[in-house]
Amino acid sequence: MPAYFVAEVDVTNPAGYEPYRAAVPAIIAQYGGRYLTRGGAAELIEGGPEPKRVVILEFADVAAVKRWYDSPEYQKILPIRLANSTGRAFIVEGVG
Repeated sequence: MPAYFVAEVDVTNPAGYEPYRAAVPAIIAQYGGRYLTRGGAAELIEGGPEPKRVVILEFADVAAVKRWYDSPEYQKILPIRLANSTGRAFIVEGVG
C-alpha cells in the first residue's frame, strides 16, 4: 500500500537551504520515491496557520519511506534542512 511523506516547511534561510534543495531529489529517486507536490500554491480552507510550503512524496509503502528517511544519504543532508527551515513532517499510509 502506498505511503506518503508530508512536510510543511517554512524556509527561514533560502541561501542556506539551497544545498538541501539541490541534493534531495536524487536521494528521493534513489529510494523509489517521487514528488506529488513540492512547494506549489496552497490555499488554506480550514483551520490555521496558513502553510508556507507543502511537500508530498509518494513511496511504495511505509518501510520504503523509512528506508529513504533513515538512509545515510538523506541523514547527511537533513541537518541542512533543519538548520535553515522550520516545520513538521509525517508519514501517512495510503489506501490500498
